[in-house]
Amino acid sequence: MRNRTLFQTRPKAGLTSKKTSCDWHAVRALPNQRVKLGSLPLFVLLQLTIFLASVQFVCGQVSVLTWHYDNQRSSVNQSETLLTPANVNTKSFAKLFTQPVDGYIVGQPLYVPGLSVVPGPNVHDSGVHNVAFVATMHDSVYAFDADNGALGPLWKTSLLDYSPTGATPVNPNVKPCNNDTAWAEIGIVSTPVIDPSTNTMYVVGETYENYHVVHRLHALDIASGLELSGWPVTITASYVFNGKNNIFLDQQQMNRPGLLLANGHVYVAWGGPGCNVLDKGWIMSYNAATGAQEGIFDTEPGTYWASVWQKGAGLSADSDGNIYGETGEGPFVPGKNFGTSVIKLSQSGTSLTVADWFTPYNVNYLYSSDWDLNDAVLVLPDQPGPYPHELIVTGKQGTIYVLNRDNMGQFCSSCTTTDSQIIQELPNAVGTWPGTPVFWNGTVYFDGGSNLSAYTVSNGVLLTSPKTLQINGGGHALITSNGMAGAVYWSIGSGVLQATDPMTLKMLYTSNQAPNQRDVLPPLAHFAGPIEADGKVFVGTRTSLVVYGLLPQLSP
Repeated sequence: MRNRTLFQTRPKAGLTSKKTSCDWHAVRALPNQRVKLGSLPLFVLLQLTIFLASVQFVCGQVSVLTWHYDNQRSSVNQSETLLTPANVNTKSFAKLFTQPVDGYIVGQPLYVPGLSVVPGPNVHDSGVHNVAFVATMHDSVYAFDADNGALGPLWKTSLLDYSPTGATPVNPNVKPCNNDTAWAEIGIVSTPVIDPSTNTMYVVGETYENYHVVHRLHALDIASGLELSGWPVTITASYVFNGKNNIFLDQQQMNRPGLLLANGHVYVAWGGPGCNVLDKGWIMSYNAATGAQEGIFDTEPGTYWASVWQKGAGLSADSDGNIYGETGEGPFVPGKNFGTSVIKLSQSGTSLTVADWFTPYNVNYLYSSDWDLNDAVLVLPDQPGPYPHELIVTGKQGTIYVLNRDNMGQFCSSCTTTDSQIIQELPNAVGTWPGTPVFWNGTVYFDGGSNLSAYTVSNGVLLTSPKTLQINGGGHALITSNGMAGAVYWSIGSGVLQATDPMTLKMLYTSNQAPNQRDVLPPLAHFAGPIEADGKVFVGTRTSLVVYGLLPQLSP
């Protein structure tokens, strides 16, 4: 319990802007006088140009504050000006550096440009930096300079220090399932979320204390890595249904989906540690300011299963604040037990309730065959046509479901071959075990099995003649672009970073192409995936954060 004295209030230093964050402190070293550039000698202009380029590293374009960029889980960054199909190749693009960490990185890295890191007991290098954040299964959170591989961690915080009795990460053998995910230890599993208005990172840690598994929701100041006053919050829950009190069992649960910040609340989803043994799905809501628990939903009251796994993808939210998630296999009883379902939740005061839902007609077959729903819900922007508010989900079997957010269809007991009550269903349309769909430029991309499939959206439905490319798929992919230009589709398949042109479906780059294993990724944790911002691609591995980008001679 080293750091119980390190609690602090929220500092004023930190993130200055979400979209553009520039700190020109270095420019103030120039003489404090006006200069007409036309009167300067050529060599001075050249030196000034080099100088300005040298301070560009503190000028960022986009922050990555949550899983896959936004609460709609579009998986798209449209503010990328450096990486394009023209330069993402082995001659121009490469692994730049690696930063070692103390455990597996399962959750997605996050990124904040132009962050003022303040001096403190956890801080090794203060000042203004573009910062990449990662959390490990050893219950550690790191902040790294995203551009300078010569620096070590800017700060590092161990969540183990905030246990009142002493703690370690959880040995997987303590939990059921015989370690299906092959993790060496269990600590921070899910992707944290950052609130830019308060410079706060919310993160769930899992620890082993006095022979018990404990989960806590932490709130860290991203400028120093210190815990905020009044935090962390120990997670407990019970849910009364039909007179029976269902208790949250830490040993049976894991927070795999990325955290969601919406409605002034942090939403945390739960499921089993890799199999269905006395586990059940839970979704909990915490007040982001106070840490008070203000909503509990149990997917299987009175029984078990129906985990909210989503392969680590975060819960989703629409512009009205409705919350969406998918559940794994489990018993289904309409309106009561939500195995293999898409659920829509509403936050009202301190209550979290089901507003609507969808369950496939063949739920019993999917349940018995382990073909459950297991990715993030893609919330589409408003569409032309009769159903402006839509969402898209997929199942392990590769079936696509297009749902009306205003009337999700619930369950069709009379349907025998398709769910006729929903907008569209395309059975076995994409490869098995697909990742979360990606929506860009009027097209939805599905990455599953051995194919990348691109479906055009017209009047709110998918045209059924997609373009396809053979690819190692199954992970959560993303697209970066400069508006509608210069797009690159990023994915990881079989432990290899892949870049594809989403317009032509031509492979641009893989991390195995360069000679002498120059760009090869180290072994990855189960469910690990990439994220991209400001010309850099960040990948968490079992031992490190790996940063890719343009080779130095081509960087600005």
